Amino acid sequence: MKTMLITGATSGIGLAAAHQLAAAGHHLLLVGRDHEKLAAATTSVRAVATADIDALPCDLSHLDEVRALADTVRARYDRLDVLANNAGGFFYHRTETPDGLEATFAVNHLAGFLLTELLLDLLRDSAPARILFTSSTMHHGASLHLDDPQLRHGYTGAGAYGRAKLANILYVRDLARRLSGTRVSANAFHPGVVATGIWDSAPWFARPALAVGKRLLMSTPEQGGRTLTYLAADPDVAAVSGCYFQRNRVTAPTPAAQDDAAATRLHRVCAELVGLPE
Repeated sequence: MKTMLITGATSGIGLAAAHQLAAAGHHLLLVGRDHEKLAAATTSVRAVATADIDALPCDLSHLDEVRALADTVRARYDRLDVLANNAGGFFYHRTETPDGLEATFAVNHLAGFLLTELLLDLLRDSAPARILFTSSTMHHGASLHLDDPQLRHGYTGAGAYGRAKLANILYVRDLARRLSGTRVSANAFHPGVVATGIWDSAPWFARPALAVGKRLLMSTPEQGGRTLTYLAADPDVAAVSGCYFQRNRVTAPTPAAQDDAAATRLHRVCAELVGLPE
């Protein structure tokens, strides 16, 4: 039995993976921002579980809540085998979090970056351990815009989302280098185009087509969740690190996602944005 933390666990890929991992006997820490949804998700996962299922509320758009979550995990648990940074959001119009950060980058990358950095010592002490980021093929064609990290100029919802998912892949490459020899791996993955609530923020004119796409073309959350489950628990990938997966296979991301100099600069910018030492 392993102890696994999953953010974005109240719906979609996170909830589906939680059911799969709970049924396999793992101890899960489910993280969600909506208390009612988190309670409902925890109840549903406990129905199939053979180990403890704990609920940890946290709104990842608030950095203070991310810090408090890390404090809770360190104080309450003596080990953490898997950290799955799965929570995400799509913002069609530029939005800022209460911390004054561009919301797409804050929710899809900075929250996971901060949580990971704050839990690295616990993960090292729990080794072998795994760090996961739910990324996307939307990193194709994306740019980091590190000279304008708040995307105050030229914002588009798709561009901002792709940038955050590109950052996920670069960060796990950087983590894999930093964690070499510790038996803590870091990987990112594309779960497929999955019919989840992330599409609900699309503009009104796109919603009819998306509704059809959800029914006919997109994968189910259960199918998408299987990739998270595979990377969290399968022994075949225990030693794989710094990679990007599609359909449970290592896949080459774009050249921009393999730029180690950009990854180093990204780490520096993210650390500054969340108030961590570089």
